[in-house]
Amino acid sequence: MKKRLYILLSACLLTAGLHAQSIPSAPTAISEQEENDTLYYAMLHEVYVYAPLKFKNKRQERFYWKTVRDVKKTLPYAKRISQAIVEAEDTLAKMEPKQKRQWWKKREKELFKEYEKDFRNMTASQGRMLMLLLDRECDRTSYELIATFKNKFVADFWQFIAKLFKNDLKEEYDAKDKDRIIERIITLVENDQL
Repeated sequence: MKKRLYILLSACLLTAGLHAQSIPSAPTAISEQEENDTLYYAMLHEVYVYAPLKFKNKRQERFYWKTVRDVKKTLPYAKRISQAIVEAEDTLAKMEPKQKRQWWKKREKELFKEYEKDFRNMTASQGRMLMLLLDRECDRTSYELIATFKNKFVADFWQFIAKLFKNDLKEEYDAKDKDRIIERIITLVENDQL
């Protein structure tokens, strides 16, 4: 029995080592020779393990998988928008007020041209998810971002429109409490586990 267990464990370790070599983004396994001794080591990706989710009913399970779909669709946009915001802030910090307005109008047209079609095809829940993920990535709510790049009047107008559709631009992302399932999904998606 012990011999079978040993063989099984050895096969699993060898398979894990070979699998680590086949992952293109992971560093390859390396052998080194130290004083006539060969050592084998491999760099493996982190693996996150969570307790299995237990759904009370089918409706709750559908909601979870819908959230997974929404995160997978909107997370890349949130990351790109976050990068664009950082770049815009860096660029605008070096300009005069008049130049800022001209640059921002030009940049706004470019952004609309690039993202408008994708955003128009999003569902309402995906739009809400994008707002939450923007807060997660930028550490500022959608309302604050609009107020920063436009003005408070425009931010208030869009907040009013959002409220008509039962949304809130001032909603903050809370990874530790109400959005912990979303954080779990993001962690799994970013590590190709979901």
